[in-house]
Amino acid sequence: MKFNIGDTTIYFPYPYVYPEQYEYMKELKHALESHGHGIIEMPTGTGKTVTILSFIMSYQIAQPDVGKLIYCTRTVGEMTKVMAELERVVAYRNKCLEEENVDISKAKQGVIAVGLTTRRNLCLHPDVSMADSREEADSMCRSLTASWARSAAIERSDGSGVCEYYEGYRNEGSDAVLPPGFYDIDRLMEFGKQRKWCPYYTARHALNFANVVVYNYQYLLDPKIAGLISNQLARESIVVFDEAHNIDNVCIDALSVNLRKDTLGKCNGNLTTLSNKISDYKARDAARLREEYERLVRGISTTLIEQRTEQTMGESGVSELLGAPVLPQDIVEETVPGNIRRAEHFISFLRRIVEYLREKMTIQHVFQENPKLFLNQMQNTLMTDAKSLRFCSERLKSLVTTLEVENLSEMTPLQLVSDFATLIGTYGRSDNFAIIFEPTDHSGIPDPLLQLACLDASLGIKPVFARFQTVILTSGTISPLNLYSKILGFSPIVARSLSMSMERKCICPMIVSRGPDQVSMTSKFISRDDLSVVRNYGNLVIELATHVPDGMVVFFTSYVYMELMISYWDEMNVINRILDKKLVFIETPDITESSLALDNYRRACDCGRGAVFLCVARGKVAEGIDFDGHYGRAVVVIGVPFQYTESRVLRARLEYMRLALQIRESDYLSFDAMRQASQCIGRVIRSKSDYGIMVLADKRFVRNEKRGKLPPWILDCLEDAHVDMDTDEAVGTARRFLKDLAQPMQKSTALGIALLTGREVADLESGKALPKLSMNELRKGVTTGAFVE
Repeated sequence: MKFNIGDTTIYFPYPYVYPEQYEYMKELKHALESHGHGIIEMPTGTGKTVTILSFIMSYQIAQPDVGKLIYCTRTVGEMTKVMAELERVVAYRNKCLEEENVDISKAKQGVIAVGLTTRRNLCLHPDVSMADSREEADSMCRSLTASWARSAAIERSDGSGVCEYYEGYRNEGSDAVLPPGFYDIDRLMEFGKQRKWCPYYTARHALNFANVVVYNYQYLLDPKIAGLISNQLARESIVVFDEAHNIDNVCIDALSVNLRKDTLGKCNGNLTTLSNKISDYKARDAARLREEYERLVRGISTTLIEQRTEQTMGESGVSELLGAPVLPQDIVEETVPGNIRRAEHFISFLRRIVEYLREKMTIQHVFQENPKLFLNQMQNTLMTDAKSLRFCSERLKSLVTTLEVENLSEMTPLQLVSDFATLIGTYGRSDNFAIIFEPTDHSGIPDPLLQLACLDASLGIKPVFARFQTVILTSGTISPLNLYSKILGFSPIVARSLSMSMERKCICPMIVSRGPDQVSMTSKFISRDDLSVVRNYGNLVIELATHVPDGMVVFFTSYVYMELMISYWDEMNVINRILDKKLVFIETPDITESSLALDNYRRACDCGRGAVFLCVARGKVAEGIDFDGHYGRAVVVIGVPFQYTESRVLRARLEYMRLALQIRESDYLSFDAMRQASQCIGRVIRSKSDYGIMVLADKRFVRNEKRGKLPPWILDCLEDAHVDMDTDEAVGTARRFLKDLAQPMQKSTALGIALLTGREVADLESGKALPKLSMNELRKGVTTGAFVE
């Protein structure tokens, strides 16, 4: 369908549009026209992806000067879905433009969309593609594509030691423009096989001229990767972070460094390797070291060094492992200090840093230090200044390039130490970081860990906000919006949480706080061994498994708690009683085992046997797996998924937010727990034609401070009578809900309420309001059942 929002014609590839999709497009238009940032929450299963793509691809027609779309996702699977939806959107848009006889060049019909992922996922080389880890694949790729490796292979003239696909890319593809198309992983691999071009470097090259770029958050938020991959993207680009409810944690992780005792031990081996290479180059190619020294003396900035590296190494560059943490612009433009310009002096400097950190890790008690104190002690002991520390990562990057080090994966420990030094030298005078040392793990086993923990999430995303004129954060569970803007340190032009329009109540959220014996249910630590609580949780799962058809997903707060509950349930015969109704599958920390369990769970649902999947909040299943249709008719969250509150890093971050952002500890912990719970229960509904039951099983969910942090689209469906229920009441409500929703329904009943035609959108544009059904009407079942196409 086609409709207008202001002066922009929207080409939407479906016959109807949801009211919330229309509202989302209006907010997106406002953000783009204001050249500002936005944060928008849209209910799960209401077509957020197609809404964003349809509007921006249409907006590019109305505003030819608008930049490319940079769509950031979390997983490869999501990237593939985005590319498929984009292809559908563009095909419909182009069909409409042809019917309107719009000039092809003006319409930008030749859309190039590229999805970028790691070398390992986009490699055709038989050996590199079989690498066990990303780091190993990067290192193997570098050994085949670095300029010196290729030169040595040419001298051998036997064709060994090079990658034929990279050579094909260098000979033909580095100056070529990809033909219009939608290049996800499979199509990039197929294109690479046909042309004999490296898919990874082809995709990286295409970033500069593609209309749409789809890749992982890390390519923009992690400075060690962003400086290498995304440094050429224009300011006019539109950046969208999808599923951005955990974006603050991504920013924190990108700027934190953890050092263990064995890491420092490996550093000595790294330094010995580099020292031997320096001695070797002094003997046979001293000019190369002299050239590097003169370049550093001339004060060439790190940006120019990177550009030079790209040219001399044939674009293989330095691996993402050797990127530098973010540096303020005034520091970037400074020259490298004289005491670390010579290679041998820099190696000696790093040895002193390693020995200092090793000495720190011999302490037998826990300590937490302010970065200012730690930096002062470090400077006094090493007799250096913060400037030398700031340039450790860049100096190491330059040295590794000069010495033509191939196996970069072995240099990871030294890179971690360099990153540690760079971050402490850069931010040591601020309160945005904390130094935390723990001599043992949580079990009391000796495992010294020194952590440079970033406490301020805004440090990671601030360069993105400053660099691009429009950045949109969006998710189905990103409430409350004001807390996100405060944590990330920006003032959004648009901040809105959209409700779900419905002609029926397709979700049934309930808070179950008591068992049939009226004993409160909670996952509090002091109640975890209470057999009454354990039994009540087991009875809840059994009763729901008895009456809920097909698939049911149960989330626990942690792996430890899940194992504890399963062991108790086994003793109480709860597991066997569940198995009488459905098969039981369990998520484990092992990705392969969990993937196999998920596959068998789906097979059990498909064959009609039904299954219960026991999972963990904050796990892989909670974040990236959709249980649409019969795969998820009910989801149960057992307990409030708080973070591990004994974590010293978490304590430090809570104290920082309390002092710097005026966010109370209890508010943040509740906010974080509820966004995880919302993400879990959101797995059950993936479209408006879907339906499911959402059960929050803990008496603490009854409190307004917890319940009030649920997304508005869930709260709208949470009736007062469903807030404080016992097991029997919840099961009865679930039975009635499933009976009503299983009945067929004509799509025509949703027109004008949950589905809009072009005429109704025009009415909205003119200021007319849509009819709304009250919750009482929805509860009585004005229209019930599943869509009949």
